[in-house]
Amino acid sequence: MAGGGADSPGPALPAWMRLYFYGMHGVALDVLLSSARRFARSADPRMLGFSSPYRCLLHSLTQLALERLYLQRPRCPSAFAFNFVLFPSAHVALQALAGQARLPGRGGGPRGAAAPGALELALQYVLALYHGQVFLGRFLRLRYRRPRPQPAAPGARGLGTAGGRRRRPRGPRGAGGAPSHGLPDLLRFLFFGMHGFLDEIFFTFFFNVLGKGDGSTNGHTSLWSFLMYGSCSFVVEKLYFHLHYSRGWGTWKRVPIYVIFIYAWELSWGLGLRKCGACSWDYSHYPLNFMGLITLMYLPGWVFLSVYQDLLSNVLWRVHYVPAS
Repeated sequence: MAGGGADSPGPALPAWMRLYFYGMHGVALDVLLSSARRFARSADPRMLGFSSPYRCLLHSLTQLALERLYLQRPRCPSAFAFNFVLFPSAHVALQALAGQARLPGRGGGPRGAAAPGALELALQYVLALYHGQVFLGRFLRLRYRRPRPQPAAPGARGLGTAGGRRRRPRGPRGAGGAPSHGLPDLLRFLFFGMHGFLDEIFFTFFFNVLGKGDGSTNGHTSLWSFLMYGSCSFVVEKLYFHLHYSRGWGTWKRVPIYVIFIYAWELSWGLGLRKCGACSWDYSHYPLNFMGLITLMYLPGWVFLSVYQDLLSNVLWRVHYVPAS
């Protein structure tokens, strides 16, 4: 969504932000593919998928390298050779190298992946076409508006006060007090769904390593989490825009509203998925649980994610999409 009027398109996304997006996007693809493979072997309605923080880092770095190659596309004399030979070859080679990268096992010995077979190479070629023909061309049209400092009014008492009271935040706003710039709602939903995968992969990975101590190098999530987190975060963001921009509520006044909604959302989804045998979590062995679907043991985590969600929303409404001319 391009800016209108006299607004300039703005600079490209900062490198740290592109790395963040690339890692999250790669984890989402890991979860989707591993869930599909697992479902093909046994039709488990929980549709579990797997990835890890290590693979997230690999995705960030390999996609950044492929981005640099993609930007050289105009210099290639043959668009066909670049799109269907050069770029896919580089993609497949990087993924093969990443798959062969050795991790130290818990026992101290090296542990690496097996050499990719023909089907795996074919799959990587299809993913390379997706990255080169669909993903990168659109992703690199995202632009970032850096926040502009607001000039202080003459006689103002302080940076954030006016007449001794906290001033409501300023910014380009649309209906309901929400910022008028930013990504379309559908893209925000997709972002929050993929971020839900990332949250669960990191949490379950560190829980497996630190809690169970079983040496697992993977975290897990469910395809249902995409819909759960995407819809929940989308609503929480709307609450943030309304409570913060329209009502001027501070963080710790908003967080209890967020947490109550998150628990209600988790319970509702858990009841529905449990009836279908698709619920991927069970907190019955935790204290302070209700029906095994929600637990107060996770309250600190939900508070942290609620505050982090506000930070993500502040960044996302400065990101906008510039269509190809």
